[in-house]
Amino acid sequence: MSYKAPLKDMLFVMNELAGLSTINNLPGCEDATADTVEAVLEENAKFCGNVVAPLNHSSDKEPSFWHDGEVTTAGGFKEAFKGFGEAGWQGVQHPSEFGGQGLPKLVATPCIEMLNASSISFALVALLTDGAIEALMTAGSDAQKATYLEPLISGKWTGTMNLTEPQAGSDLAAVRTRAVPQDDGTYKIFGTKIFITYGEHDMAENIIHLVLARTPDAPPGVKGISLFLVPKFMVNADGSLGARNDAHCVSIEHKLGIKSSPTAVLQFGDHGGAIGTLVGEENRGLEYMFIMMNAARFAVGMQGIGLADRAYQQAVAFAKDRVQSRDLAGSAGPVSIIHHPDVRRMLMSMRAHTEAARALAYVGAGISDLAHHHPDADTRKANLAIYEYLVPVIKGWSTEMSQDVTRDGVQVHGGMGFIEETGAAQHYRDAKILTIYEGTTAIQANDLVGRKTVRDGGAVAKSLIAEVRATAEQLQQTGGGDFNAIARQLDEGATALESVVEFMVSTVKSDIKGVYAGSVPYLRLAGIVLGGWQMGRAALVARQKLDDGDGDAAFYKAKIATARFFADHILSQAASLRTAIVEGSAGVLALGEDQF
Repeated sequence: MSYKAPLKDMLFVMNELAGLSTINNLPGCEDATADTVEAVLEENAKFCGNVVAPLNHSSDKEPSFWHDGEVTTAGGFKEAFKGFGEAGWQGVQHPSEFGGQGLPKLVATPCIEMLNASSISFALVALLTDGAIEALMTAGSDAQKATYLEPLISGKWTGTMNLTEPQAGSDLAAVRTRAVPQDDGTYKIFGTKIFITYGEHDMAENIIHLVLARTPDAPPGVKGISLFLVPKFMVNADGSLGARNDAHCVSIEHKLGIKSSPTAVLQFGDHGGAIGTLVGEENRGLEYMFIMMNAARFAVGMQGIGLADRAYQQAVAFAKDRVQSRDLAGSAGPVSIIHHPDVRRMLMSMRAHTEAARALAYVGAGISDLAHHHPDADTRKANLAIYEYLVPVIKGWSTEMSQDVTRDGVQVHGGMGFIEETGAAQHYRDAKILTIYEGTTAIQANDLVGRKTVRDGGAVAKSLIAEVRATAEQLQQTGGGDFNAIARQLDEGATALESVVEFMVSTVKSDIKGVYAGSVPYLRLAGIVLGGWQMGRAALVARQKLDDGDGDAAFYKAKIATARFFADHILSQAASLRTAIVEGSAGVLALGEDQF
């Protein structure tokens, strides 16, 4: 089965929850009118559904391969990426002065979701290139911007992010790659980088590596890391390509999932030194790389959402088609398995998780647009703080969610889900990496605790909790069985989250390990409560639309039913998560090392 973008739900979330009408009134966002946005999404859906999605399964069976330093990508990838660049999809959210479309992040976000739902392996080249563009926009020199941004935004060239080394995984203080200054202002780069996504491939004319390295007199630890731009081919003054740089792919990894995304081991400087130029200032490389990482973390969250939606679509199609056993209520003969209650439960869980994560991510994208484009500085600052709180939740919760959803997708298929030909197993395999790369779930959770909760005394978290409570009150006032049930669970979720925030802020100095023992459950709790908040908001909008006789009644009734399911089956977990976090650290830390 291929993929059909859920445009109706995407537009609903953008218009009714994420505030497109507010975003397109911001300076620089005026082109994102409702009609334009709908047209952009429709065209993107056609490209993703017709061109990219059909490559997903075949590229998993016959993936990219390495031979003698060169990587040949899976069949169809090269042609699809050419079409991707020519249609302008790499530049949706990037500045028009460098050839981009200059549209808000809120508009780019569903495009990112659709591309990843179509093929995560293919989409990764665009994800890393987006990060390189963001880093150069923020810290690059005028000369670097003039030389590299337009070819990157057009899809003519692609970008990579080079952090990890064999001895340095998430601990970047251990980076050893060297950058030796030259008389002409360039640097010679020496070292090995691993896990470099699309570090070598045949889909673009040039690959622009952004590399973390140390200069000879750099201070130790993360304070001594600088960022360097190292092209695969040197770029002449007129923009044409020159000699091959001393940066080579010595192998690619053989992986559990995302098999067609070439994950390269890159060797810099085996033949005299790879030529690089400094990005920004020396010893601020980690700061600049975090610009790439934050962009990538949000995008990886969207990978989880896109993959979950594709797995859900495939499971629904199979459940409607697969005939097995009689209906429990009685039937003359076997029925399709979608009639069986537990299959319904799994499908509703897949649907509710995906819709909640999508809504939270799109709302986060709109908040990011406010943080970058609002004319008032205080408003920008406040929205930036909220967006930064949401990023680890969007990345961590959405990717963990995708594992659950793709697992259920296999289960709905039964034995056929375990067979590769159906494609359900591929979604499950692909999902695993999402909780690991661009910072594991634990790293996202540690960030959520330390930088995003404890540092400001829980101020941003508490401001969001207040909004959750306000929505719960609106639901209660609306009344009726569904709305009262959603309101009750949402209010209890807000109470649980507030209790955890208070615990972390008040306890971190006296029992730091006890607090961090609950960091991942806290991230999950935040995702559940904030996702439930968006589902509650969606239910309120749907109720109003039904009262007004506006549009598709079946769609809006489904919105309310899905929100009710989320409240009863997912939000209801909040109290137990609170107990595990606030009272459960003793069990986590009880055993000594030799007892494991």
